[in-house]
Amino acid sequence: MASKGDAVREKLLELLQKNTEGYTSGEDVSRMFSISRAAVSKHVGVLRAQGHEIEAVTRKGYRLLHKAELLTEDIVQQGLKTKIFGQRGVHYLPSVGSTNIEAMQLAFTDAPEGTVVVADEQTGGRGRQGRTWHSPLGCGLYVSVVLRPDIAPNEAPIITLLTNVAAAEAVYELVGILPVCKWPNDVLIEGCKIAGNLTEIFLSGDAVGHIVSGVGINVRPLPKKLVPDLRTAPCSLEGVAGKSISRVELLQAYLVRYEHWYMLVKEQGFAPLLTRWKELTDVVGKELTVQVRGETIKGTVTDVSTDGMLLLRSKNGVEHRLFSGDIL
Repeated sequence: MASKGDAVREKLLELLQKNTEGYTSGEDVSRMFSISRAAVSKHVGVLRAQGHEIEAVTRKGYRLLHKAELLTEDIVQQGLKTKIFGQRGVHYLPSVGSTNIEAMQLAFTDAPEGTVVVADEQTGGRGRQGRTWHSPLGCGLYVSVVLRPDIAPNEAPIITLLTNVAAAEAVYELVGILPVCKWPNDVLIEGCKIAGNLTEIFLSGDAVGHIVSGVGINVRPLPKKLVPDLRTAPCSLEGVAGKSISRVELLQAYLVRYEHWYMLVKEQGFAPLLTRWKELTDVVGKELTVQVRGETIKGTVTDVSTDGMLLLRSKNGVEHRLFSGDIL
């Protein structure tokens, strides 16, 4: 549900659109919406963060120079070349606590497979193990999809790998640089993090009821104040490409690649996806130190199992099957 602030910004944007040849004074906006001049300035700042280019001139007011793309259902579905993903509902939210939580709630109300939740900002974005996923306004693509796969609970790690592959291929399509998939859930370009994902499962008895697969892709540089506390140095698509990136095109490319691999897994099993993931990773054959639930395990990565587990062989010959963990 849109907030009062969202409603004000929507009306303010409409007002600026109607007067692109001239300036709209902050005083007029203040009087029209019964808000302070300071509040007008803050709303303009939010619109700018969303990608709208708004000029401000002292004693004249504001003028809209360029309207940003919105990730609304009608815009996303226009030209979207999928049959399921994004065609069964795109729920666009300017701001949300977490797209995964929103998608999970929709899944509990019988939202069909392929339902998409996308936001301009997450105020409570999450990564693995309860970590924070920084999702500032206008900086990234934050999207979750509802899945209802016919897989066993122990096969759920395959969804994390699938999400990685889809994100990496979508990035390649837009910037022409093929990223590296870092186990278990990161996508890197030249060692810096461009994307990460979070897979969450709801079990119905001993079976998978539904899965929500969320991904965050850094489109524009993160604010400097957020960078120092991140585990892996982040980068952005626009920083790498040296050009403006359309979030609509990125979302469409991601949904197309996601549907391709998801349907291929349904038709042919996990083997083709695992082959592709291994093509996109450099982890197989490496000696790694992995921290799993407080335990440190050292060994050589021998392969990825048929159900998506990382296989790590210690020097004593013991093979560990790792569902998740942190590479140190």
